[in-house]
Amino acid sequence: MFGKLFGRGGERPAVDPHALPAPRRPKNGMYTLRALGDARVLALVEAAGAGDWAAVKAALAPFDLGRDHQVLGELADLDGVQDWIGRAVEEDKEHRATALLISGARHISWGWEARTRALAAHVTPEQWRVFRERLRIAEEQLLEAAELRPEWVTPWRRLLTSGRGMSLGPAVNETRRDAALRRDPLDLETHIEWVSQLQPRWGGEPGEALAFAREAFAGAPEGHRLGCVIAVAHIEDWVESGRKNCLVTAEIQDELLDAAERSILHPAHVRRPGWQHDFNMFAMALSLASERIALPRVFRELGGAYTSWPWQYMAQPEKMYARARRNA
Repeated sequence: MFGKLFGRGGERPAVDPHALPAPRRPKNGMYTLRALGDARVLALVEAAGAGDWAAVKAALAPFDLGRDHQVLGELADLDGVQDWIGRAVEEDKEHRATALLISGARHISWGWEARTRALAAHVTPEQWRVFRERLRIAEEQLLEAAELRPEWVTPWRRLLTSGRGMSLGPAVNETRRDAALRRDPLDLETHIEWVSQLQPRWGGEPGEALAFAREAFAGAPEGHRLGCVIAVAHIEDWVESGRKNCLVTAEIQDELLDAAERSILHPAHVRRPGWQHDFNMFAMALSLASERIALPRVFRELGGAYTSWPWQYMAQPEKMYARARRNA
């Protein structure tokens, strides 16, 4: 087991020439990951922040935005993109699909910013109106992007999010899930989105999401990042239960250890921009389960890199990350 856990002779992955350096003196030994920890993604984010569509297109060259959910997410979460991306949609016919994809993804994030994370009963009528209007625009744009580029996965995964927000129902969302998985049966982000969809708070049954995650990961090759779906399913169970120690069982500890060994800690695992997000998913799940074999390795590999998701499920996410890292 330890041979699998620590890789071939405990060797570390090769140095990534595009990796952004960690801060020299991180606060509490941790720092917030920016631009997926990649200099090329940082150039993309800076171009988008400046509203420079030509520079955005040039910076996108190393990436496949139709399959790379994390790179798309950097643009979707960037405030101000909504102010200029509409011009690119209308004026750049050659790259219309890319502009539609970015705009649609941004409108979903922008919509949730208007709705806020408050419980539904505490969302005002005006917030609901803005939320739904932005999601309606997102739906139109993403469906057109998917039509223009039928091989793309990312529009369908984003349409799952908007479909849930607009309460379009299980038939529509199952069709969208299937469309994404036909294009990539091992797509992690689609599986994570569906794990959320299956939670009781969205109409699912208890245990349904974990069963889905287990079945999905069972068919994944060694070293594939799809193992993160097991970690997320347990985190979601923790969120739903409301019980602090519900994951502290030998069975869950063993399952998370096995998933980590077979995915992010496996010698065949390939690190790509944003790999720290995957390690943070396992860090939170393993910590909640009080697991003691894989957890120290995960935090050691992270080197203090913190991503807000999934820690944002906690009231004080950065504080809880720091505490979990200290106790690992």
